[in-house]
Amino acid sequence: AHMKTLINHVKKERGADNVLLLDSGDTWQGTGVALKTQGEAIVKAQNYLGVDVMVGHWEFTYGKQRVKELIEMLKGKFISQNIVGDDSFADDYEELIFEPYTIMERGGAKIGIIGQSFPFTSTANPKEFTQGWSFGLRLDTLQTYVDKLRKEEKVDCVVLLSHDGFSVDQEVARQVKGIDFILSGHTHDPSPRPTVINGTVIIIAGSHGKYVGRLDIDIQNHKVKGYEYKLIPVAANLIPADPEGVDLVNSLYAPHEKEFGEILGVTKNILYKRDTFHSPFDELINDSIMDAMDSDISFTPGYRWGTTVLGGEQITMDDVYGMTAITYPNVYTFEMGGLQIRNVLEDIADNVFNANPLYQQGGDMSRLGGVTYDIKIGAPSGKRITNIMVKGKPLDDRKVYKVSSWGGNLQNAGANLNDQLTRPVYDVAANYIRRQKKVDISGNSNVHILDYDCGCPRKGSKSC
Repeated sequence: AHMKTLINHVKKERGADNVLLLDSGDTWQGTGVALKTQGEAIVKAQNYLGVDVMVGHWEFTYGKQRVKELIEMLKGKFISQNIVGDDSFADDYEELIFEPYTIMERGGAKIGIIGQSFPFTSTANPKEFTQGWSFGLRLDTLQTYVDKLRKEEKVDCVVLLSHDGFSVDQEVARQVKGIDFILSGHTHDPSPRPTVINGTVIIIAGSHGKYVGRLDIDIQNHKVKGYEYKLIPVAANLIPADPEGVDLVNSLYAPHEKEFGEILGVTKNILYKRDTFHSPFDELINDSIMDAMDSDISFTPGYRWGTTVLGGEQITMDDVYGMTAITYPNVYTFEMGGLQIRNVLEDIADNVFNANPLYQQGGDMSRLGGVTYDIKIGAPSGKRITNIMVKGKPLDDRKVYKVSSWGGNLQNAGANLNDQLTRPVYDVAANYIRRQKKVDISGNSNVHILDYDCGCPRKGSKSC
């Protein structure tokens, strides 16, 4: 509702026919109301806001059929040039699943918008959700569509609406010629200033409705002559909520009010999610998993969204859903050898810190419970992580450990999976908080970064 107020202000200032509202994905999932309605509540919110075009990533974890149903509900367009059919027995084999681009006229100018959904969806998320669809960067076809828009469609401006990630999109700008603007996503970073590479302007406007990214483009004689970019904070205490939006949100939450509003406990310190290696909310989730499953080690995924609860505030069930509401939430408990665990950590680190951004295929580092380690980010692949300790003792490569994980595929690499312990992570976390009543998470990281001067008092310690 607060975002709508900002959007309405821009449309009033510039004229509604001169404004485009674009969404770079990770929108349909990540909250309780999204999960309970299988994304429908969020599509209703997008339609209310007036989203014109979007791409996706976590959207696909509802499964292909549900994605298609939600796209039918969406008043805007869902485009992607980098998803094709790979089932040789299907009618769409080697065909585009979605329209690769759209052309929209605003202010007398033709804007060509190419869609780029997350290229590593079938790697980062369970393959069964998108079986029969092939994802990839597909920079060759991207260049083809850029050229087509300019030479055949005669557009005045080419925009790449992307979910590649900020660092990957910088490499895209180096390799693909003729893109005027890249509106980036996936990494959820807020960029107060544009990044310009080879004449391509890259911007990214955060996540969670914290900001509205405003890009004003000056087009003269069928060419981009200039632009202005602003990252506008959605300050809910300063920007009035649009009444229609308040009514919509209330109606969407009303069927779940009792469940979402349950007060589970109180937190002594701030709980948040986003960080590269560790976060207090992840620490809380790992504590709850290890308590329930009696595990040696717990893995929690390093995805880049989640609720923030301030110190002294109550923790509600809605807050827990805001950290855990995905379509594959089960906690699995199984066995892994020490050497296997070491190799898994190195593989995750390479996905996050590979020097070539085109090989950065995931989110942030998985968060670990029961484990501390040192990492040298700039070290070669397979040599980044040292001094791994499990519950205060050095990791034994030959020992078998009891491991729990959720939100990934790690259980497929383990042995002796205990199905009797499998349950949704939001139930595990909620039960733990109910029992604790008052949660006291220190927030101290369990990771020591060897090649980064964090400037904190614990520099040089094992938790820096």
